[in-house]
Amino acid sequence: MSAEMDALVAGATQKLEALEAALYGLKQVRGRFTTEDGMVSVEVNSDGALVGLSLTESATSLPPAEVSQLIIWACRQAAEDAGGQRSKVVATLNESFASPAHQPAGTTDGGPDSA
Repeated sequence: MSAEMDALVAGATQKLEALEAALYGLKQVRGRFTTEDGMVSVEVNSDGALVGLSLTESATSLPPAEVSQLIIWACRQAAEDAGGQRSKVVATLNESFASPAHQPAGTTDGGPDSA
């Protein structure tokens, strides 16, 4: 293969690897939050879906409406944590696509007038 074709294949391979790493990273995202008193602990996935919930025995002494509000609040905090992690994964992906090593052959980063 020519050097230009080799560079094109290498660039496409690097982009595919970056996409696969991002997909893997997104699957690993878990947001966690425990209330200050330790009564409620939650875990959410990268979509913000609840995947883990723990309540201490002391939660049974509270009215159900109060416990439910604690759970919802903890889920919101965990979802914010997951969102931050998700943003880091996407930022890494964007950086890998924006790097000069991934530009198609024959292009420059100096704009149309740079020659």
